[in-house]
Amino acid sequence: MKRVKLIVAYDGTNYCGWQVQPNAVTVEGVINEKLSELLKEEITVIGASRTDSGVHAMGNVCVFDTESRMPAEKISYALNQRLPEDIRIQDSVEVDAEFHPRYQDCRKTYRYRVVASEFPNPIKRLYAHFVYRTLDLGKIREAANYLVGTHDFKSFCSANTQVKETVRTIYRVDVTQVDDEIIFEINGNGFLYNMVRIIAGTLLQVGMGAIKPEEIPGILEAKDRTKAGPTAPAKGLMLVEIKYLGSEKH
Repeated sequence: MKRVKLIVAYDGTNYCGWQVQPNAVTVEGVINEKLSELLKEEITVIGASRTDSGVHAMGNVCVFDTESRMPAEKISYALNQRLPEDIRIQDSVEVDAEFHPRYQDCRKTYRYRVVASEFPNPIKRLYAHFVYRTLDLGKIREAANYLVGTHDFKSFCSANTQVKETVRTIYRVDVTQVDDEIIFEINGNGFLYNMVRIIAGTLLQVGMGAIKPEEIPGILEAKDRTKAGPTAPAKGLMLVEIKYLGSEKH
């Protein structure tokens, strides 16, 4: 028996998120099916991030256990021949049997894309959130700085989420612009349900003038979902990378 880690990239447009659910096509479900066919045993992967319906990924991570003698590094090539075009394995490697993708010390990077222009761009419609307004990047960056550090992010978590601990650490929030596209890139040690999309929605409100940058600390302190901005649409969000600290083989 060996444990194999996969790095998975996917276009989430046609999937009801990562996690297996009844009567729905999900990324995890497709990977389980194709891995089971390939290795001729029942495979159930364990994912690092349960991305929502419509959310994309360049570097989600999952692991599975197998009795197969196929070398771990060859599984990515064989599996990609079976997967649909909108899911691709970027790497496959054997890891320690105790390695768990959700319970290791890691840094996650998410990217949220916004197109701010007079008219929507149909080429970007599946991968960016469109806004008609001109956004004040200076104010957005000022607001983003307040989010860096260790805070209770309860105001930036979906109200009905059942989670014991809402404190997270954000290491950086970068705001860049290329032509009409504005990109929020957020790196942290973990994220609450819809946290990145709520941060994006709040920063957009700042850029539009509806929220002042100096109001962000008060929003954090309130620990009240209604104080933050709206949840930005899923299609603008991408999980870029999950970087694990330390060795995965002991």
